[in-house]
Amino acid sequence: MKIDTAFLERCVQTLEKSLDLLNKSDKSDIDYDMYRSACIKEFELILEQTGKLLKKCLRPYFHSSKETDRLIFKDIFRHAANHSLITIEEAERWLQYRDNRNTTVHDYGVGFAEETLILLPQFILDAKNIVLVIQEASDD
Repeated sequence: MKIDTAFLERCVQTLEKSLDLLNKSDKSDIDYDMYRSACIKEFELILEQTGKLLKKCLRPYFHSSKETDRLIFKDIFRHAANHSLITIEEAERWLQYRDNRNTTVHDYGVGFAEETLILLPQFILDAKNIVLVIQEASDD
């Protein structure tokens, strides 16, 4: 089954561009706030899309689609590591990203945003890699 990664790829590109523009902005300028907000939003979108698409990649490893449909986000990444779609280290980082994302639900303050920004360079690399993993898995 071919899995369409176009939207995920676009989100990664948008995050990368937003982070670049953020890093070029003065923290006292409104542009900084806009780019920071864009980064956080793309971070959240990428997490959600990655979980949904990776779940599709896991379907061949389960007896039924219903079984995979019941997987929660963190289980998706644990199973992806168990089936060697990603490394254990990558899975641990994705779990950390999810924990950070869960904080956004309760705290949209500057402190949270700045903590998330620290994660973004590695997150972008991991997101690019997971696009390739999903594409390869869907080609099989």
